[in-house]
Amino acid sequence: MEVKEHVSEVAKTDVVLVGAGIMSATLATLIKLMEPDWSITLVERLDGAAAESSDPWNNAGTGHSALCELNYTPQRADGTIDITKAVHVNEQFQVSRQFWAHAVENGVLPDVRSFLNPIPHVSFVHGAGKLDYLKRRRDTLVQNPLFASMEYIDDEDEFARRLPFMSAKRNFAEPVALNWTQDGTDVNFGSLTRQLMAFAVERGMTTLFGHEVRDLSKDSDGSWTLNVINRRTRQKRKLNAKFVFVGAGGGALPLLQKSGIAEAKGFGGFPVGGQWLRSANHELAAGHQAKVYGAPPLGAPPMSVPHLDTRVINGRSYLLFGPFAGWSPKFLKQGKVTDLPLSVKPNNLGSMLGVGVTELGLVKYLVGQLRLSESDRVDALREFAPSAVDSDWELDIAGQRVQVIRKKGMGGVLEFGTTVLAAADGTIAGLLGASPGASTAVPAMLDVLERCFPERFPSWQPKLKEMVPSFGTPLSGEPKLFEEVWNWGTRVLKLDEKATDVPAVPV
Repeated sequence: MEVKEHVSEVAKTDVVLVGAGIMSATLATLIKLMEPDWSITLVERLDGAAAESSDPWNNAGTGHSALCELNYTPQRADGTIDITKAVHVNEQFQVSRQFWAHAVENGVLPDVRSFLNPIPHVSFVHGAGKLDYLKRRRDTLVQNPLFASMEYIDDEDEFARRLPFMSAKRNFAEPVALNWTQDGTDVNFGSLTRQLMAFAVERGMTTLFGHEVRDLSKDSDGSWTLNVINRRTRQKRKLNAKFVFVGAGGGALPLLQKSGIAEAKGFGGFPVGGQWLRSANHELAAGHQAKVYGAPPLGAPPMSVPHLDTRVINGRSYLLFGPFAGWSPKFLKQGKVTDLPLSVKPNNLGSMLGVGVTELGLVKYLVGQLRLSESDRVDALREFAPSAVDSDWELDIAGQRVQVIRKKGMGGVLEFGTTVLAAADGTIAGLLGASPGASTAVPAMLDVLERCFPERFPSWQPKLKEMVPSFGTPLSGEPKLFEEVWNWGTRVLKLDEKATDVPAVPV
């Protein structure tokens, strides 16, 4: 029997959030804490929260704070180490960490251990030339209070003590070295998202799961009307909102394009899939209690940095190695093959074509990745862990990422960060990009609030200072304040306690 499509009356709401991932969950929580009387409606095309990029199996779970990611600390032509981006990324994570501590302390996040566990963050290199770089990296970073606890390790016995799985069957004739930071974290952004969502729902937020925003237009009074369809019943409805945030992961770009805002013109997106080798072998997890990041292969893009990670998901420890790139024209893991071609518009065609010409290295890298067999992937893992056995590992498909293409001159440039777009009048905003992404959700959403509500934001600042004590103050220049908020966060977030289900290393 044919289901008749009909449109219900327009439902009015103060805020519409599109997408039920970590960004929307964070923004919903901030708004409910700032303005508890504001009405919020969340629209999600899938049947649950955190089902795309925020799902714990769809991302690396690294609390990205630039402790281990070598691409954030490039070497300059004169041999010195540029830590500018590392400091910026770490500062952003400190804001998220403080907000999470406040949320735990005030009952917003009732189960801290389900989303946050202490896991060392480690950089790993081999070969004499790279050891020199890693030592200079550490010597430069430790001068900043945010990185003061970082160690440099090049002793074979100490390497084996800390990373038993990586040392087994290793030929130490080739020198190896580590930058080791004990106080890193593993984050289950799925659990974090669902807890934040629950808080907002308990305080009146309406959720429309299984619904998709098909179009949106601006009304004469400055508000937005969104056309929404129930993906099961095909029933249509309209929502009218004073403010719209598009936090739909890879699906954000098409909706921002449909909005017609000038700020979205010229932007494009390039989708890149991810794959991991995953092991549930408890003994392997016992011999590897760290997130260990290496250097990207020569000529490969920053997103290709290989890493061997401890993950703690649903109270159990796993190991992940990757990422290996996949490719699909879909902008979401559960998207459509038409996503990429339909995103090409007259205003971004030059940007897209320009990147196609300038990023031949990326194309070559992707082609090489697509040709890898499972044995090839385990061979890549053996550079980290020479004793790795094929049968201990299975291939897992991660989330889909859409890298930002920004207009530059007559062409475009591919960016590997996170970009917040906001209309000049502050009535709509959205987030594009990937890593460090989820780890910077709190500062990104504070940026949205400041840019979109400039008249109200000053009155919110006292409350925001309670949530984020360092708000507005770079901690790298305030070592005493950093020590104070760090110790507070460590205690409240239980990061001075052992991670869930991390077994003892066999003696």
